[in-house]
This record gives sequence, C-alpha cells and structure tokens, in this order.
Amino acid sequence: MSDKAILEYQGKKYEFPVTEGTEGELGINIKTLRSEAGMITLDRGYKNTGSCESAITFLNGEEGILRYRGYAIEDLAEKADFLEVAYLLIFGELPNKQQLDKFYGDIKEESEVDEEMKKILDGFPKAAHPMGVLASLTSALTAFNPGSVDVESEEDMYKAIVKILGKFPVLVAWTQRKKSSLPLNYGDDSLGYVENLHKMMFEKPGKKYNVDKSVIEALDKLLILHADHEQNCSASTVRMVGSSHAGLFASISAGISALWGPLHGGANQAVIEMLEGIKADGGDTHKFMQKAKDKDDSFRLMGFGHRVYKNFDPRAKIIKKSADEVLNGLGVEDPVLDIAKGLEKEALEDDYFVKRKLYPNVDFYSGIIYRALGIPVEMFTVMFALGRLPGWIAQWREMRLKKEPIGRPRQIYVGENLREFKPVSER
Repeated sequence: MSDKAILEYQGKKYEFPVTEGTEGELGINIKTLRSEAGMITLDRGYKNTGSCESAITFLNGEEGILRYRGYAIEDLAEKADFLEVAYLLIFGELPNKQQLDKFYGDIKEESEVDEEMKKILDGFPKAAHPMGVLASLTSALTAFNPGSVDVESEEDMYKAIVKILGKFPVLVAWTQRKKSSLPLNYGDDSLGYVENLHKMMFEKPGKKYNVDKSVIEALDKLLILHADHEQNCSASTVRMVGSSHAGLFASISAGISALWGPLHGGANQAVIEMLEGIKADGGDTHKFMQKAKDKDDSFRLMGFGHRVYKNFDPRAKIIKKSADEVLNGLGVEDPVLDIAKGLEKEALEDDYFVKRKLYPNVDFYSGIIYRALGIPVEMFTVMFALGRLPGWIAQWREMRLKKEPIGRPRQIYVGENLREFKPVSER
C-alpha cells in the first residue's frame, strides 16, 4: 500500500502522507495543502475530518464496536465500576487495588464545594434549565480554584482531575435539589461514588434514605456507557477550548454547553417528550410508527438509529437488559413507559426499521431508566454530563500533554466583494 495520497488539480499533482491508526483507519495528512496548492478542504460538520490522533476511544459504527483504551465496552460495563473506567480513560490503564483505593480516597477528599457557591445557585430562578445551571456552576469553580494547572506536573494534573471528579456530583445533586425545592446537602463518605450521588439527589429531610441495589447498578452502567464516545460535538468542544490553554474547569463547562443541544446529549430528554406527546394523542404506537415512515410527515422518531452506528448501538444492547431489570424490579407502572415498550417491540419486528437498522439506541433506553428512577426529564442531560465527565477530562489531558496547536478552522468566504462605503445620507 502506498503511504502517499495524490491530489491532482489543473494539471498539477500534490502528494500528502497517509497516517494509519492501530485499527487500520487511514487518514490523509493535509497539513501542507494550503501552502502547497493554495486550497483548503471543505467538510461541513467535520464529518470526514480527523482533528487529532487519539489513544482514548475506538469506535467502529459499521460493525457496532466501542472500546475504551482497547477494552470492549461490554466487558467494562459488566466487570468494572464507573470510577475504574474513569481512571482507565484518563490515565490509560486499569488501576490496581492500591491505585484505585487512592483514587477513591482523593476524590472523596475533594468532594466539598465552597459554601459561597450556594449564593451563585440562589441567583438562578427555579425555572432555569439544569444544564445552564450546571455549566455556570462548573465555570464558577475556576473562581474558587484560581491557580492554573501546570500540565508538565503530574501532581498538578492529578489534583485538578480528582478535584473536578469530586465536586461535579455535588453540583449535579444541587442542580436537581434546586429544581425540586429541596435543601442542599453533601455526600456520605461511607458510600460509593454512584450511590453517594443518588443519595445527594434524592435524600429528603427527616426521612431515611433507602435505595434498591438494581437502581445503583443501572446508574453505574449508564455512566460507564456514556463516559466517552470519540470526537463527538462536546468532546471536540472541550479540546477546542482547551487548545487555547483555557483551564480544565472552563473547558468542561464549554463541553456541558455543547452537550445541552437536542442533537447531542439532549436526545434522551427528547425521547421522553416524544413519548409524552404520543400519550397525549391517545397512545397509539402503530399510528406513530406509520407517521415515522412517511417522508412527508414532520414527525421524528426520537431514540432510534444513530449518526455513527450503522448497526445496533452496542451501548443499547447492554442497557436494554438494565432497563428491563429496573422496570421489573421496581414494579413501575407508567403509561409513558408502556408506550416506549410498544415502540421498541414494533421497531424490532417491522421490516422498514429492521432493513434500515433503525434500532432503539442508548438515548432511548437511558431516557426510560431515568424516568423510572424518578429523575426529572430536565435532568436527563445533566446525568449524561456526569457520565461524560471522565471522557472530557481524558480528551483535555491528552490534548494538553501532546501540546496540540490552538484549534482554528478555515472557511470558504461566500460574501460580498469589496464595496464602496457610502455615508448614511446616501444609503
């Protein structure tokens, strides 16, 4: 195989090196294209543009493969917990017992948030969307931790990482409690990371906290499945912002804002809103499946198919089992979730959806689980952000350690040519 790609334009040929990844992926390195040929590439949405070489996550959408640092997502979801996966993503290897215990302990030590942060939270109206609140609180962490991170220092980098991992669940819980008019609280050092989060979110004054084990297991799996997904919109945003040497907290805050959109992290919220709409219309799932197949109908079936996966979303296969366990274990009776089951059944049996591989994706099942657990629909994307936090950290750390240049895309200008300025009296 040639290690060069040749571009021919107007009788001239230009050669560019080809980079091959460890899984056989090929990329044409066009770094010198503009200087040599006076051209740039035009790729709206960067669908075919590699912005970096990364060793964090491998994704093959055609074959439905997702791996973190070489480990199959199926193995990690079954055998590891969320903080083990976080350590793996950030530092490149699964931790041994000593490393993991230290990681747990250091995160717990950093799980207190300055009391003055409550004043910032008080400034938001109850109606504020939790993602806007979370992005603001995360950015505000910079004010309470003003020292810049020395990326050349492993100790400095480690401290910043455990700090955001420790404080972020508190911000998530406070965001929900603000929305639910519950008093703000702190964690319990005797609990694991995910159970502690759940307690902070749902504990009520004067009532004993109890939780079903299946709930914590399902939450843990959901966080693992959302932990990283290659160069998606929010991960690329974190890298882009961080490339200006913005700090970790500011870069994570930018990632939260990118995740907020309904085409990205807001998809699981859109699933429940769609189900609510079907319920309000009478709950006829067959009618809406027919509408979804009608090209002239504006109805969109949310939570089915995926922009990257051209087969079954591997994360959906894993979380479907958890969704069934949670719904059965909690004995949840909810007409909206019944509608979800009906849509799932039809999609898996209907030739139109099967031929097009429009299977339920991870957003479909995560929305179902979050609703069954009593998490408000506006908090769904906040939960996604907590899961994605280790991936954002890993992407930011990799980008800074590699000393990547500041991100600066080009454009093709299609505006007006040079025009003569006229004073306002002549316009």
